[in-house]
Amino acid sequence: MERAEIERLLNAYKDGGISIDEAAAELSRLPYEDIGFANVDHHREMRQGFPEVIFAEGKTAAQVTDIMRALLRRSGKSVMASRVSSDKAKRVMAEIGDAVYDEEARILYVRRGEKPVDESRKILVLTAGTSDIPVAAEAALTAEMMGNCVTRLYDVGVAGIHRLFAHEKEITEANVIIVVAGMEGALASVVGGLTARPVIAVPTSVGYGASFHGVSALLAMLNSCSAGVAVMNIDNGFGAGVLAGKINRIK
Repeated sequence: MERAEIERLLNAYKDGGISIDEAAAELSRLPYEDIGFANVDHHREMRQGFPEVIFAEGKTAAQVTDIMRALLRRSGKSVMASRVSSDKAKRVMAEIGDAVYDEEARILYVRRGEKPVDESRKILVLTAGTSDIPVAAEAALTAEMMGNCVTRLYDVGVAGIHRLFAHEKEITEANVIIVVAGMEGALASVVGGLTARPVIAVPTSVGYGASFHGVSALLAMLNSCSAGVAVMNIDNGFGAGVLAGKINRIK
């Protein structure tokens, strides 16, 4: 991205479209852009393969809008914001016309047409119950935005384990599996014992009092007896989607 940006500025200068001072000012903003309340990391895409993702909790709609605009100006890839409330999304979409809101995943995004790198390499997202879907949807959409093929299977928890076994084909064909579960978090261990592929477990804050808002599921997943299970933080579907996407793209 940096090389392309420099070439663009050089061509603009040669064509008389910008002055030397304007080109110098643009070059100074290549690593990051200070927009007053945030330093937008434009080099994130070069380092990690995807632009900086906006964490919208705690930010105003105006702040999310300004950061998103800054990212859209300097990147040719999709731009997204996570943990966006529906009210905040409406206000941002009123300013950025091509922004789309996924209420289930709580993600606001502008898609720039990325196609999956390899459609034969799939990420499978499983949930133990329907209440785990918001976290799973965040993981799935994040991975899709980063150019991965994703299959979603919801409500296949251990309380009715035959529901999981009915999807043996999808489990064995997946390249990476994300397992999202609250309560006691047992689904991650079961899936980890059924596949040779990496399993990313995401504990959710779903459950009754002794689940301690996801701590019980987190500890159970960390103590999984199935080898090859990695564990994300509580409700961190975004982190799971990013990690699964990176694993899936390794040749």
